[in-house]
Amino acid sequence: MEKRVFLAIFLSFGILVLYQTYVVPPPPPPTASVPVMGAEGASDPSTTPSSATPGPAALSQPTAAADVPATPQDTTPAREIVVDTDHVRVVFTTEGAAVTSWRLKRYFDSRGEPLELVPAQLPVGSARPFTLATDQDPLSARLASVKFNSSTDGTLSLGNAPGTLSFEFADPSTGLIARKSFHFQPDGLPYNVTVDASVDVQGVARPVTLKMGPSLGLGFGTGSAMMPSYPPAAIYHRDNNVERLSPDDITAQPAHEGVMRFVGVGDHYFLSAALPGSRSVRVEYRPLLLPVPEPDATETGVTERTFVDYSIVTSGALSLPFYVGPKDFDILRAVDGQLVRAIDFGMLSWLVVPLLQALKWINGYLGNFGWSIIALTILLNVIMFPLRHKSMVSMKKMQEVQPEVKAIQERYKKYKMTDPERQKMNTEMMALYKQKGVNPASGCVPMLLTFPVLFAFYAMLSVAIELRGAPWTGWITDLSVMDPLYITPVLMGATMFWQQKLTPSTADPIQQKMFLFMPLIFSVMFLWAPSGLVLYWLTSNIMTIGQQYLTNHLIGAPPKSTGGTSAERRAKSVGSASTVK
Repeated sequence: MEKRVFLAIFLSFGILVLYQTYVVPPPPPPTASVPVMGAEGASDPSTTPSSATPGPAALSQPTAAADVPATPQDTTPAREIVVDTDHVRVVFTTEGAAVTSWRLKRYFDSRGEPLELVPAQLPVGSARPFTLATDQDPLSARLASVKFNSSTDGTLSLGNAPGTLSFEFADPSTGLIARKSFHFQPDGLPYNVTVDASVDVQGVARPVTLKMGPSLGLGFGTGSAMMPSYPPAAIYHRDNNVERLSPDDITAQPAHEGVMRFVGVGDHYFLSAALPGSRSVRVEYRPLLLPVPEPDATETGVTERTFVDYSIVTSGALSLPFYVGPKDFDILRAVDGQLVRAIDFGMLSWLVVPLLQALKWINGYLGNFGWSIIALTILLNVIMFPLRHKSMVSMKKMQEVQPEVKAIQERYKKYKMTDPERQKMNTEMMALYKQKGVNPASGCVPMLLTFPVLFAFYAMLSVAIELRGAPWTGWITDLSVMDPLYITPVLMGATMFWQQKLTPSTADPIQQKMFLFMPLIFSVMFLWAPSGLVLYWLTSNIMTIGQQYLTNHLIGAPPKSTGGTSAERRAKSVGSASTVK
């Protein structure tokens, strides 16, 4: 039974790693048929025929009126307007009243600079975030190129206070009036902005489309096989379900319509999404392949990156809140209780969420996520102490009766599995277990009950943005990436070997030697695992070793075997007694 327990442990974790690596890989690059924004002949997402089912009448676009008369090209130079808060620095351009930069001040890139969420070096013609469009291509092109008047010149410094930046363009000769307003930090939410937009032509309101462009930062994952990272992917919440769409899914059905709690694009750690709530909207997605700019291309070896373009389409004037920021559980929950589901916790979310909240609560006192992981691991091991103690006691009892078990098996090994005499072996073994007070399953069940905690801890560490860039001590400056000196994986392997030697074993000598290779295999696997996960496993091993020593002290060492002949006599006596009965 002990052999099966260890096999279950190693195979279960191996399956978890294989599942993360091969079953749930990062979304594949889009096929060559996917148009690239800005390429010659590429279609605009707002005019690409949609394969989605036609939506309700409330979202149907009216018949296009006569084209707006052409006007001379606006040669006025564009100006930059900066909105500066305690959490973000947003740069607008008066050309199209769109966003050219959205930096998160409290999250940093590999060069230690505030993280940029707007992709750099976009092809000519690519839509910048919050670009205004409507149902006529010429009018949409003009709205993207004209220079808007802004309510503020230079920099709008807000700190933690709410504030509004407004843009307006009016052309009396054509009757075109376009307005766009950005309300930052409504209700004290640092990564929220409410956008109001309208387009009127000769006093008639036009449908509004807000193009978000290729959204979210790097566009490629930086994880490993042990802890994969995911590039941007489409995500929306509808009918109480959260859907995540790969590029192939988007190509098959680019448009979706209905009442969506939130809709946008999310990557491993960050989210750009509209929050319609109970309103019905239409979203149009498109996957894009863009080149990786330097120095990211040299640092990562990635030459192309996958982005997802999305646009929000309404039947008239638009007024929607947007969230552009980190997938921090507490921040998302403050915005909307359902928005936390943008974080992919997996099927064990019911256990991952309490673990994450406990980790953040402990960190509130310790102020270091490395020590917080150690403290939480110790707490979990204390909670699981009774289960592990029961399992260890059962294993020792199984070890004590192993000579009798082997003697019984030896006497019946000459019979085939289908021989009725073979059934007597099971009867004698059960009688022996009953006589010695041993339950063969009692060693497995308590240990198996700890597996969900292990997998939940793995899932938590794989998605928790709190560990991104979080240092522990000394050489470990980021718990979300591998140990650069491989010290913790080596220590983890050593403690696994130590634990293996201490654990009572009922396996034969050859099997025991095979088990001793497991620590080596796991050490190699964990060389590239995030140091936070290795720290958890190392601490758990040390706690288990301590508990094994305590269990050995409480129940004593198992009695030494008196020899095979004596064991066989005891086994025969048990068999004779059961026959008499």
